[in-house]
Amino acid sequence: MNDYLIPANTKKGQLILGMFRTSDLILLIAGVFTTVLILALIPITSTIGTILALSPGVICAMLVAPVPYYHNVLNIIIEVYDYLTSRQTYRWKGWCYKEWLKK
Repeated sequence: MNDYLIPANTKKGQLILGMFRTSDLILLIAGVFTTVLILALIPITSTIGTILALSPGVICAMLVAPVPYYHNVLNIIIEVYDYLTSRQTYRWKGWCYKEWLKK
């Protein structure tokens, strides 16, 4: 197996502003646009209304926030979902695996 030493910042050149994919920006812009549209069209008179009106933009901003060891929060959610919904296969390679191969 080849073990390559890859610098941590190799993907930054392919990202917009060094941290966003195109899909991340589309998601963020859609959330902010929805929030602005709600604020412009619906009269807000309560704290709960304000929270509900601001929630699309805040949720989208939290989803595209960068996270160490992953690209962003959305990527973590997708990875966890794929892990939990895919069939797991475990191959035994414990202490007796080499002895079993000899037989």
